[in-house]
Amino acid sequence: MSLIVQKYGGSSVANPELIRNVARRVIEGYEEGNQMVVVVSAMGDTTDHLIDLMGDITDDPDPREVDMLLTTGEQVSIALLTMAIHSLGYPAISLTGSQMKIKTNEKHNQAMITDVDTTRLRKELAENKIVIVAGFQGVNDNQDFTTLGRGGSDTTTVAVAAAMNADRCEIYSDVDGVYTADPRIVENASKLDSISYEEMLELANLGANVLHPRAVELANNYNLDLYIASSFNKTMGTIVRGDESMEGKKNVVGAASDLGEIKITVERVPDEPGIAGKMFKALADAGVNVDMIIQNLQRDELNDITFTTNQEQEKLAVKVLEKIKEKLKFDNYTIDRDVAKISIVGAGMQSTPGIAARMFSSFGENNINIEMITTSEIKISCLIKKEEADRALNVLHKEFKLDQINN
Repeated sequence: MSLIVQKYGGSSVANPELIRNVARRVIEGYEEGNQMVVVVSAMGDTTDHLIDLMGDITDDPDPREVDMLLTTGEQVSIALLTMAIHSLGYPAISLTGSQMKIKTNEKHNQAMITDVDTTRLRKELAENKIVIVAGFQGVNDNQDFTTLGRGGSDTTTVAVAAAMNADRCEIYSDVDGVYTADPRIVENASKLDSISYEEMLELANLGANVLHPRAVELANNYNLDLYIASSFNKTMGTIVRGDESMEGKKNVVGAASDLGEIKITVERVPDEPGIAGKMFKALADAGVNVDMIIQNLQRDELNDITFTTNQEQEKLAVKVLEKIKEKLKFDNYTIDRDVAKISIVGAGMQSTPGIAARMFSSFGENNINIEMITTSEIKISCLIKKEEADRALNVLHKEFKLDQINN
């Protein structure tokens, strides 16, 4: 008997027929003699609908009440999936994050899991039940509901699998694996048989919406293999796991585009020691995640400092800049929303010269202008105009022959 933890995303349970499809898939695993724990997201666009409802009420909702509202989405889907399993004659029970005792810190809307109490889960499994768990949510020390942020159901799944020392952890959604690029944009994108934790983490952070970065970090910490596949077919998916050897790593395994970036330029900042530190500390203290940074030396001992962040954090970043404007004595700031971040990832590039040169040259040959650049050991990212994003992704895919990656 194996313990299998599965996750089904919102698109997999978007309507009653899809819920029945998931129920049948779960029962297949149960019929094979496995213990089944199933983490489920809210149905379809339920979370977006709840956010829209919230916006009709207030522009400044209390974070605790936001979580009180958003946790209802998963409660609907886990109850309906459990009912579907019952209707097929099998034992099952649904548990919210609170009932499961998925414990988190105090931070609402972006809570971090601190512990998973498996007592209730083990009890229900011992009674031969299929256990359906609400993803995306937990409970803090005040017994208040908390949510884990976008993609939090992936994190729930990996945390539960790690706490239970599961034999398999499977993530199902509307994509059938991890591709070398978004197959909706790059026609000949290749599905990867496997990918390392570090490569997957970079792709997840760079806009590949297959797996949440925190889930990858957790899996890496617990050396837990993840199987990524589609809930709509039985096509073989992709395994995310640790590197088995240092040799033979591919230079580039994937390319990703992120259309959610904005570029903020803070103009005519005094060229004094510590000014940049004060600015970015204020942004960090407010929770603004800064990505790329460039400082342009201007005349009269004044600089322009340009940085990028996620468009969802635009209001927060603006609030911080308005607050520190007088103190830091900068003139103004501008926001450019017409940008995209295009990246390549590969564990082998750290030992292979010339990868960056090929990326920049291929852009130049195709008249794609680069505005900013950032690198790490296994990643190179460029900021370009948003209208060029799809073409740039195809250019990189062709340059690094990613359609032949499994050959």
